[in-house]
Amino acid sequence: MFPAARLSPNLSPHVSIHGRVSPGFEAVREAFAENFTSRRELGGACCAYYHGEKVVDLWGGLRNKQTGEPWEEDTMVIIYSATKGLAAMTMAIAHSRGWLDFDRPVASYWPGFATNGKARITVRQLLAHQAGLFTLDEPVTRELVRDLDRLAVVLARQRPAWEPGTRQAYHAITLGFYESELLRRVDPRQRSLGQFFEDEIATPLGLAVYIRLPESIPNTRLATISPPSPLQMVTGFPLRFLFEAFNRRSKINRALRGSALPHDEPRIYARHFEVPSGGGVGTARAIARAYSAFAVGGELGLTQATLDQLAAPATPPTHGFYDECMKGEAQFSLGFMKPSKTIPFGNPTSFGSPGAGGAMGFADPTDGIGYGYVTSQMGTTLTGDPRDVAIRDALYAAIKGRAG
Repeated sequence: MFPAARLSPNLSPHVSIHGRVSPGFEAVREAFAENFTSRRELGGACCAYYHGEKVVDLWGGLRNKQTGEPWEEDTMVIIYSATKGLAAMTMAIAHSRGWLDFDRPVASYWPGFATNGKARITVRQLLAHQAGLFTLDEPVTRELVRDLDRLAVVLARQRPAWEPGTRQAYHAITLGFYESELLRRVDPRQRSLGQFFEDEIATPLGLAVYIRLPESIPNTRLATISPPSPLQMVTGFPLRFLFEAFNRRSKINRALRGSALPHDEPRIYARHFEVPSGGGVGTARAIARAYSAFAVGGELGLTQATLDQLAAPATPPTHGFYDECMKGEAQFSLGFMKPSKTIPFGNPTSFGSPGAGGAMGFADPTDGIGYGYVTSQMGTTLTGDPRDVAIRDALYAAIKGRAG
């Protein structure tokens, strides 16, 4: 049974924490509450499944800083690049169904992709950010993104920035577009990635998370994002990364073009619109439940062969895991991020994806964990948001305590 969550005595009277934790996981509730008193949390939620059992489900604070509206049980928020993990789940299902071989060339499924030096790029290289396709030479507009056939032509004629397989560069926005077109080519129903995710993952599992947000979701269920202050950005981000981010010619600046498209001021987030690398909107509960299906197996038709590949170590390009966009080490495999010294999470078998500002979701097959954290206050760290890290540390301490 879940005991009721209690308000931390150190919390501001204006902040309420709601939800439940299983016995033995009380420290996770405390860590979540301390985010509001010690780590500048505004509003958010966290959830964790342990061997298929929901052991943490918490939410609190504000979903909208301007109006003071509270974060509710069903509040959803944009998760930016944590969407990449959800998108990668569709690739894994395609692999389990025999539609996709990670070691075959992308062009074997999508002949037009072979132009401009891309004929030998494998699916594995593309999903590991090793294809040199981190940006598009054409403007990434809302009109282009809505027209999947036109977008496919633009994607296919893009020339790699260097010989594929030699270097790594974070495909911040383009990865999802390439994944979606690849999925359209192998899916017998030719669905977009967002539609496939809804049909084959979200609906069967009953998840409140979308890569293609429908009109039926009211604004009252959506949290707005509060950006960090200029001072927080200067003191939080590495200065080299900050300079690169504001340099229009830099690789990371070019890679992020199109990242603002999911936002829609009158409706908070755009509807019936897909940015599969950065436009996902959902609850922490849904993210954790989806990853639980991958951590434990036995659902969604996932084969053990697929799950074994997801748990395996990442394969580096010839020049190693140094990322030309992020200016530091990161490890990627099959569309997911893998743990590394720079960005540690879970066990070596884990796979997931963080999002700009703090969101995080991952599966840990070793300990049977599915985890999700979301927030309405953007943070400024690239190696693990302190709010998320505090929750995860408490979670793993609780699990270790159970095992002991």
